[in-house]
Amino acid sequence: MIGLLAMTLPTRAADWPCFRGPDHDGISKETGWSVTWPAEGPKKLWKAKVGIGFASLAVRAGRVYTTGNLKDNDVVFCFDANTGVEVWQYSYPAKLDPKYYEGGPSATPTVDGDRVFTFSKRGVIHCLDAAKGTVIWSKNLMDELKAKMPTWGFAGSVLIEGDLAIVNLGTAGAALNKNTGKVVWSSGDEEAGYATAVPCAVGGQRAVALVIRQDVVALGVKDGKELWRFPWKTEYDVNAADPILAGSKVFISSGYNHGGGVFEVSTQPATKLWENKNMRNHFNSCVLWQGHLYGVDDNQLRCLDFNTGEVKWTEKSVGKGSLILADGKLIVLSEKGELMVADASPTAFKPMARAQVLGGKCWTTPVLANGKIYCRNAAGDVVGVDVSGK
Repeated sequence: MIGLLAMTLPTRAADWPCFRGPDHDGISKETGWSVTWPAEGPKKLWKAKVGIGFASLAVRAGRVYTTGNLKDNDVVFCFDANTGVEVWQYSYPAKLDPKYYEGGPSATPTVDGDRVFTFSKRGVIHCLDAAKGTVIWSKNLMDELKAKMPTWGFAGSVLIEGDLAIVNLGTAGAALNKNTGKVVWSSGDEEAGYATAVPCAVGGQRAVALVIRQDVVALGVKDGKELWRFPWKTEYDVNAADPILAGSKVFISSGYNHGGGVFEVSTQPATKLWENKNMRNHFNSCVLWQGHLYGVDDNQLRCLDFNTGEVKWTEKSVGKGSLILADGKLIVLSEKGELMVADASPTAFKPMARAQVLGGKCWTTPVLANGKIYCRNAAGDVVGVDVSGK
């Protein structure tokens, strides 16, 4: 039997310490935030420039962390969450690597206790002091493990599971001791997928579900042993969206006109329950709420029935945007920087609040934490807006 594990990461209820949030599902537990905005939109608390890239933001203990690329250096930034004042930055040489898009880092920082973990497009992992930005340890995993870099660089964020830091590198992932950086287990040297590992349980043991180059697999956390697998081949081997787990069912979706499907994995080989082209997640993952999937189908927002894959509604204004969910509401950032809030309903998409908060290309997932929404565009403009209602 497979199911999402309750994470033991010690966070405040409203913090968002890693990609897709504390439960790794794009859903915030925050309640009581305001959807009553003035005509000009929610108050902008601060703006900052962090360089080119697509990393989202991590929020922990009053700090915001993200990364960008400035003049062929990746820069990790730490800001005061309320004021935007820069607390520290740490940089290291890293090529921009544009390839049919702007380039820059794709992985979101992961905050675990007093440490921050980052993962570069070329396989360099850093463990930094969260308060000061000093290096605790770092290593070039691509060189150490002789792993091939995928076409668009490594993109999955670091997942902390107990004492392990797990990354999507090599044939089917690798795990390091989070305290020392020592490799605990690794897979082959094939190109990786672009998704982040998601914690789960298989047969009572701790595991991670990982979308790799041409498959979806579950691996034992302790030793990386494969527990189940089903094929998922996408054009150009771009499997970027994280898997979504519901009991013994797994939803997976990819772009390039591949589509999505739900698979039953309690027995092997896995059973395909449905597969169609109604939800094609190019890079941003869906959220699952009360039996329905909400996500970006190529260049439009959609709602699907989780059990059947049937389209419930389509909203074309969002483009290649992104979304998270909180308190039963969708928080959507359109590709052109419009922030919208709507009830997560299979009946229709009806925004109750909307405001233009950014310009440029916005492919990065917004974040809600402690009464503030943070958004970022490809050029590296970050904005924090007040939705506390105070």
